[in-house]
This record gives sequence, C-alpha cells and structure tokens, in this order.
Amino acid sequence: MRRMGLPLGRAPDEALLSGLTTGDPEIAVAFVRRFQRTVFGVAIAVVGDPQLAEDIAQQTFERAWRHAQVYDSRRGSVKTWLTTIAHNLAIDAVRARRATPVAPEDLDALLDIMTDTPERQALADETAARIRTAVTALPREQARALVMAGIYGMTAQQIARFERIPLGTAKTRIRTAMRKLRTALGSEVSR
Repeated sequence: MRRMGLPLGRAPDEALLSGLTTGDPEIAVAFVRRFQRTVFGVAIAVVGDPQLAEDIAQQTFERAWRHAQVYDSRRGSVKTWLTTIAHNLAIDAVRARRATPVAPEDLDALLDIMTDTPERQALADETAARIRTAVTALPREQARALVMAGIYGMTAQQIARFERIPLGTAKTRIRTAMRKLRTALGSEVSR
C-alpha cells in the first residue's frame, strides 16, 4: 500500500485486512485503529462490562488476523465481518458467565421440593411464590415442558427429543401449561 503511495489511514478496509496476513505491524496498527471503537462498542453493548469488552475486542482482532484469508467480500463488508465476530464472542462470554442450571434429568426432584414452606415464603417475594405454586399445580408433564422451555431455553423440538415424545405433543404441553399459568396468575391478581 505504501508502495502505491497510499497512506495506511486511507487504504481500503479489504486492503488492510489482507495486509494483516503479511505480518506488517504498521498495517496491523492501522487496522485495529480503524475498527477498535466499533468492535469495542459491539462487545460492551452485549456484555456491559468494560474489562470483558476489552478482552473480547482483543480476541476479535486476533481471530481476524488468524482468519483474514477466509474473508469473503461477497458476504459483507470488513466492518460487518468484524462486528459479527465480536458479537458472537460476546454472546459466548455472556453464556459462559451464566449460572449453570440444574440438569433436565433432575426436574422431577426439583418440582417435588417446590412447596410453600415458611422458610421459602420468607425468602421468596410474592410473585415468585405465586408462580411456584401455579407451576406445581400443573400436571407433571406440562410443568416439565414449561420449565425446560422457560428456564433452560430449550426449543419444543429439543424437549420432544429429550422427553421422547412427538413434536406436536411438546408444543401442546408448553402452550397448555402457559395458558394454565396465565389463568392461575390472572385469577389471583383479580382477587
């Protein structure tokens, strides 16, 4: 690029990206400077933690350096490619920081201990207690499907596979449980 008389700051994005593979530190610095605000902005928007966002930005540029040769301009701009990398890394970081839920196999035991004891009432707020009571009043298969979908984020198809039931049955269990839950919570509110 410098041989062509073009300053690095004005070089096209694709040229800077392809220049990363040469190992030229000046090109790398120009590339990072051009996109650092954008990449950091995506990361901070997803994770909300400046330190973690800096780490994600660093990982994004490392990944861009390692995979610069696979960039395809037909699929989007360099900026889009980088922000997609940053967004995916940030989502992975958020998922990794979440508390690990109880395994779906342990749902029966978990549903059995969901009772209104004085200790639980003292610790839980009124809404959580109402929801817990409404969920325990559901038939067990509907409660399991509702918890798998709501807490574990499983899709109806994943629930069907896990429970070894038809997809339509899984969808019906979730839908019926949600309707019963809304009705139960709605009737308590109207009292």
